[in-house]
Amino acid sequence: MVRLYAVLATVVLAIGLGVMWLLTRGAGSDDQFAQCRSSQIAGGTAAIGGPFELINGEGQTVTDADVITEPTLVYFGYTFCPDVCPFDMSRNAEAVDILAGRGQSVTPLFISIDPDRDTPEVVADYAFNMGGKTIALTGSAEQVKAASQAYKTYYKAHDKSDEYYLVDHSTFTYLMTPEAGFLEFFNRNDSAEQMADKVGCFLDKL
Repeated sequence: MVRLYAVLATVVLAIGLGVMWLLTRGAGSDDQFAQCRSSQIAGGTAAIGGPFELINGEGQTVTDADVITEPTLVYFGYTFCPDVCPFDMSRNAEAVDILAGRGQSVTPLFISIDPDRDTPEVVADYAFNMGGKTIALTGSAEQVKAASQAYKTYYKAHDKSDEYYLVDHSTFTYLMTPEAGFLEFFNRNDSAEQMADKVGCFLDKL
């Protein structure tokens, strides 16, 4: 039943994003990124993203301004995730490598939604194992909840009496920039190459 709620929440979010994208496209605005958008939400950072305070792998409190210093692919997941998160983060890292080969710099950012297990030490190891420029953050339950709400993500842990509990969560990746805020979201159907092409389009117009 919990997984059903997770699926429904993701579907509702996707439909909402899609509807607002259609409204934006239909309005014929002077959006400088119009030709790059394939799944855009109206309102930019007013709708997705915003200030947050989290904790990095060194135990230091950081803000969104500290970590989103260049185009950044933001993903919410957890380190104990058995399949979805490793695939998505590896895909994101591959897209970043493709972009680097094209002379475009992007940071992959992982935000844990499992603060009980994902200590600063754990996320530091996770970022190291992901390689490259990956940044991984955790925080208190309240900090994580606030960041998740800012990005309109969903997560719900299973029974935590089981030390191997899973966490249901949405799986979107968000393209954020310090200049323009939220630009695009990607779902699990986007390949690394497709992501790189879409991100590159936006970066060419910054």
